[in-house]
Amino acid sequence: MSVRYRQPGVVLTDRRFTVPLDHAAPDGETIELYAREVVASDRADRDDLPWLVYLQGGPGFGANRFIGRPAWLGRALKEYRVLLLDQRGTGASTPANRQTLPLRGGPAEQADYLTHFRADAIVRDCEAIRPQVTGGAPWTVLGQSFGGFCTVAYLSMAPEGLSTALITGGLPSLDAHADDVYRAAYPRIERKVAAHYARYPQDVERARRIADHLLTHDVVLPNGYRFTVEAFQSLGILLGGSEGSHRLHFLLEDAFVRTPGGPELSDAFQEEAQSLLSYAGHPLYALVHEAIYGQDARPTDWSAERVRAEFPQFDAAKALAGDGPLLFTGESIHPWMFECDPALRPLRETAELLAARTDWTPLYDPARLAANEVPAAAAVYHDDMYVDTAHALTTARAVRGLRTWVTDEFEHDGVRAGGPRVLDRLLALARDEV
Repeated sequence: MSVRYRQPGVVLTDRRFTVPLDHAAPDGETIELYAREVVASDRADRDDLPWLVYLQGGPGFGANRFIGRPAWLGRALKEYRVLLLDQRGTGASTPANRQTLPLRGGPAEQADYLTHFRADAIVRDCEAIRPQVTGGAPWTVLGQSFGGFCTVAYLSMAPEGLSTALITGGLPSLDAHADDVYRAAYPRIERKVAAHYARYPQDVERARRIADHLLTHDVVLPNGYRFTVEAFQSLGILLGGSEGSHRLHFLLEDAFVRTPGGPELSDAFQEEAQSLLSYAGHPLYALVHEAIYGQDARPTDWSAERVRAEFPQFDAAKALAGDGPLLFTGESIHPWMFECDPALRPLRETAELLAARTDWTPLYDPARLAANEVPAAAAVYHDDMYVDTAHALTTARAVRGLRTWVTDEFEHDGVRAGGPRVLDRLLALARDEV
């Protein structure tokens, strides 16, 4: 049953779909997907418009919740009906978290279940619900970040379902192992940290002081999160967004307060830190993040943690022992997170089993991509902290007809931060108008 209601400038319809957990076994277990249809309230012809499905970043982020019309959505609604899909396991779709995964059984059963939460399954979900939404007509897909990975998988697996493919900050390597991804990532992260310190030089000493405090004190955040120096460094994930450097600066600005027992990390600092660090709202991100790179018999084996050891400049204790700045880290998942975060602790063994898995199947079809006939365009954000530019451009060359817009005007969140301009440019590229 669908439910229709209004917000400023839009008409919304909530819809639910039932799909197989494993599309290779369509008569087996099913899960539920939630999606929200959005149309412009001022379009009298809205029922005749073509469809655009938006695949958000992640993996494991959901809850496409907007009030009114964000700039990119407003641009899309000028000529599309938009479907905001909560990808499997996220938002209002059948959840997968510390509370629900025990319904599957023990860690081994949970790990097996989570193998069905990668890009290939999301594409099959889209194809299962598309006839119910469009009546069978192909639709446009807009893939942001991991949604772009899903879009490349879509072009590989079911291009007949697409009229146009648009990608923002999400062209994956077709064949890189997770180790290759992180070897390319750590130098980019170091450059982002250097740029942050150049913008806010006072933060060098502030970050060192916080790190020293965490190395010499046991700090537990209000939600039970063990706040280690590695956890503090991981706040560098902010540096990949358009406002991230400023947000990090304001976070560091008032970290300490004076107390009768000496300086302590302020309640306000701890409250904001825990909101940034906790995976309670998106545990799938931590569980399957490295699995999105698995395509062969090699385990991912906590790749980000292993590769970090190749970059000793990220060792906080060594940085504090010398005069160098503390380096933050970025979009990476580490085993210590499953010890520190209360939302992840019960899932540590499940995560270990996923990290050790050796039966990953390919996500992309190079031959089919080389013969692509779907109009496609991608925004590649130069020196994107989350997606390697060289990897992205190599993939762009491998997809027949894909047009790219390489820009350093935006960070990874350009489709949101750039207003309507990013979507405008991608549509023009896909239509051969520029």
